[in-house]
Amino acid sequence: MGLWDKIAGEFIDVIEWVDDSTDTLVYRFPTHNREIQMDSDLIVRETQQAIFVYQGQVADVFGPGHYKLKTENLPVLTTLQNWTRGFNAPFKSEVYFFNTRQFTDLRWGTPNPVTIRDPEFGVVRLRAFGIYAIRILDPRLVMAEISATSGHYRVSQIEDQLRKTIITRLSDFFGEADHPFLDYAANLNEFSSALHQALQADFARYGLGLESFFIENVSLPEAVEQAIDQRASMAAVGNLDAYTKFQVANSIPDAARNEGGLAAAGVGAGMGLGMGQLMAGAMGLGGQATTQPPAQPAAPAAQAQIMLRCLKCNELSPETAKFCANCGNPLRSD
Repeated sequence: MGLWDKIAGEFIDVIEWVDDSTDTLVYRFPTHNREIQMDSDLIVRETQQAIFVYQGQVADVFGPGHYKLKTENLPVLTTLQNWTRGFNAPFKSEVYFFNTRQFTDLRWGTPNPVTIRDPEFGVVRLRAFGIYAIRILDPRLVMAEISATSGHYRVSQIEDQLRKTIITRLSDFFGEADHPFLDYAANLNEFSSALHQALQADFARYGLGLESFFIENVSLPEAVEQAIDQRASMAAVGNLDAYTKFQVANSIPDAARNEGGLAAAGVGAGMGLGMGQLMAGAMGLGGQATTQPPAQPAAPAAQAQIMLRCLKCNELSPETAKFCANCGNPLRSD
């Protein structure tokens, strides 16, 4: 490398940043041991802003555009370095690019259940998760609050702090909500909108805008969900006695084809009907207890009838008969 190439390499003629990442918030242009030439080109692309920093102080801020660097468009830096109008010597400054595009599909979730008091289930523990999107609104505030002098600051470096902020607001919101858990699914849009508004100020403190916020799901512990499923199943059954009879009736064809035939089905039907009546009596229709009428006593068995045997043809005839119905032989001597 010749002397001129070495000298030329120490000066910067073009300042620009082509973002080839997916989650970079702030990028520092490499200016270490190099000076920026006056009248050099500054290219700030759409969804970018550039900040010049001199000795730790934020100087001039540039939005999207193509600039020729002069004292006229570097008023703050000109003041900090005491330049005269028309100053044309190379100068030192740090240059930071801020990515102002929207960062979407960022995910949040409750690492631990949130305990709340529910009007129907009492004390329950909720879990929730969803997505949100952010963008840089104020580069100066982003630099002051989160990125500082980092040469490459990513979204992942602030995500944990943002998730904790979301969970704090979510816990407070659910704790004060008057809606029972069973109504949450029907109100997720309203909950998302309310929390979006509540979180705006929290994100703005970092220089960020919360572009969107959505709750995708709110769930209970598995044991509580199973109890809700059982409750729904009982409500779907309705009249337990009628349901049991229906089930037994459907089982008769299968029982007839099995060993024992319809006799087994009859025993099963009796047991099923008895159990259905017992449970229906204990639970009642609609969850209220009812009383079943006592079973009626069986009718007494008929008395055995006395019969007379014919001595001639050996056939039986009623006691009141005088002659055998089969052969006409007298049955009585009187």
